[in-house]
Amino acid sequence: MIESHVNKVNAQMDINGELHTVEFRPAETLLQVLRSSLSLTGAKPGCLNGDCGACTVMVDRVPFKSCIMLAIEAAGKKIITIEGLKNTPIQKAFIENFAFQCGYCTPGFIINCHALLINHPNPSKDIIGDWLESNICRCTCYQEIENAVQAVINEKVESENDEN
Repeated sequence: MIESHVNKVNAQMDINGELHTVEFRPAETLLQVLRSSLSLTGAKPGCLNGDCGACTVMVDRVPFKSCIMLAIEAAGKKIITIEGLKNTPIQKAFIENFAFQCGYCTPGFIINCHALLINHPNPSKDIIGDWLESNICRCTCYQEIENAVQAVINEKVESENDEN
């Protein structure tokens, strides 16, 4: 539901499984609304033009750069931010595989990798590489991030084998 006021709109947003009614200007990006109106600061402002991926969130199971998505476009969709992921296997794998250094880009990478594993439960090395190209890290080697994704895949395969 979207309601218009002078120069502002009210929209209902499903963020991390909770419904929020948020007031914002139609020109505000999802990143601005998440950070300023909802105090969800895990998505980071980096390039602010969709290149770096530090602001990545999941919208209806697809990773999106929240700095280039208008907040109004997200109304009525299911949005997951890094704050909405709690103790997911990919978060654990990032820690265990040292897949971060300064940490600024880490929330965007974790969201992107989480979406990758939802949409491609057993991705090839090429698919993993393709997905990781949408985010930039200037501090660490992408190998550790690929290792984290592969660790989650391997753990899932081992778990399935144990069940059989």
